[in-house]
Amino acid sequence: MSNIPGNDQELREPRSREEAEADPRLHWYVAHTYSGYENKVLDTLKKSVENSERMKNLILDIRIPVQEVEEIRKGKRVKTSRKVYPSYVMVRMIWTTESWYLVRNTRGVTGFVGPESKPVPLSDEDAQRMLNPISENKSDIAIGQEVEVINGNLEGIKVTVQDIDLARGKVTVLVTLLGRETTVELDIEDVRPVE
Repeated sequence: MSNIPGNDQELREPRSREEAEADPRLHWYVAHTYSGYENKVLDTLKKSVENSERMKNLILDIRIPVQEVEEIRKGKRVKTSRKVYPSYVMVRMIWTTESWYLVRNTRGVTGFVGPESKPVPLSDEDAQRMLNPISENKSDIAIGQEVEVINGNLEGIKVTVQDIDLARGKVTVLVTLLGRETTVELDIEDVRPVE
């Protein structure tokens, strides 16, 4: 049995991008890459598609799923992006022998996700979930940790973290005022870990 999928004679190839968008064979597939090769594979594939009029109507999109991550580092909110699925590149294409060959033989690609490296198209729901992951928030502050208030009325006071709400950017701390312990909600940027 051949490793090359599909029967290219079933339907003719689209002659334009508009025809390709309407083609029922157009799906998202996942290519596996060597670790750290995702960006190289993305760039190489895009250049290969740009240099071939035929491939422009077969391979319509190539992406690396990334997620925006908001972290609190040293009391400052920092946005970064990270690869959600390291070693994977998503390819939206019409499956033909040529499109399969181009992706499969791109330097850094080890194969497709599927049995015996024969790709399985993703459902629309799975593709959208992979391409649009929910943003994630992180903090270098943990519950129970001692932190110092660096802004506001309590500036300079050391307090203990009781709760963290990253979605709202708030932290609840335990403060001792006038001999009594009380909880206070502060902006997460207004505290930093005690070093």
